[in-house]
Amino acid sequence: MSGKRDEIIAALVKAYTMEVETIVNYLSLSIHLDGVRADFIKQALRADIQGEIGHAQQLGQRLKQLGSTVPGSQKIPMTQTYLQPPADTTDVVSVIKGVIKAEEDALAHYRSIARLCEGDDYVTQDLVITIMGDEEGHLQQFHGYLMEYAKG
Repeated sequence: MSGKRDEIIAALVKAYTMEVETIVNYLSLSIHLDGVRADFIKQALRADIQGEIGHAQQLGQRLKQLGSTVPGSQKIPMTQTYLQPPADTTDVVSVIKGVIKAEEDALAHYRSIARLCEGDDYVTQDLVITIMGDEEGHLQQFHGYLMEYAKG
């Protein structure tokens, strides 16, 4: 299992870094947006930050249990170009679409980890399946916001 274990650790490191980057971006967006229409989205992002912190903590704990190092800031690549604060601080729709993309990317990665763990690491598999449930909830919530904002 050592080769598989290394793959699982690499996948968990990536998931951890994705969660940390999402936290940073949700924090900046929850501050950056302006306008009456933005207030509800800012509140939702602030609430989701806590959930994402919990995910990062769980992933970090699992990395520690597997004998790996939890990445610090110098080891976290930032790639979420679609989740940056928009130039127009009232552009709530682009933020909602960015959140949806982040959640979809996270779900795809967690699904790949669950498949990777099948038959070898049920603890990690259970962890990522639980996190997937949370991410699906976030995704559904922001799809609802997008539908509402699309109506005008």
